[in-house]
Amino acid sequence: MAYGTSSTKRIIWTEPSGQVAVLYPILPVEECVKDVPSGLSYHIIEDSEIPKNTFFERAWKIVDGKIEMDIALAREVHKENIRYARTNKLAELDIEFQKAQETSADISAIVAKKNALRDAPADSAINAATDEAGLKAQWNTSILGTSPYS
Repeated sequence: MAYGTSSTKRIIWTEPSGQVAVLYPILPVEECVKDVPSGLSYHIIEDSEIPKNTFFERAWKIVDGKIEMDIALAREVHKENIRYARTNKLAELDIEFQKAQETSADISAIVAKKNALRDAPADSAINAATDEAGLKAQWNTSILGTSPYS
């Protein structure tokens, strides 16, 4: 293979942090293994073996030379996504709450929305999810808005 041409081979390894690293070589793959940090084991795999959906890449792990998703870690990633999505929504509801208090308006609906947002990461359906599709299905668009997984 000539330099600069793309290969379908990829090099994967687990970083000391636990994250899976993927190297996409532009040189022949055999010449790129030197780029794997010293002391770490690596695997050479086909590009087709790398998950194309990276929503839960922080939950990837290498098992027998293949990339798999750690469902427990993926649940935590999903909960982080929920926490991130609710931040602006809670701030908006805080403003609504203050305005309602100033006018002595009923605040119960606002409080209910805020509580639903706070409770969203603790939804038992998240812990019951057994795969990526199950986690994605646990995005409550009625309170969180558009799913980041779409």
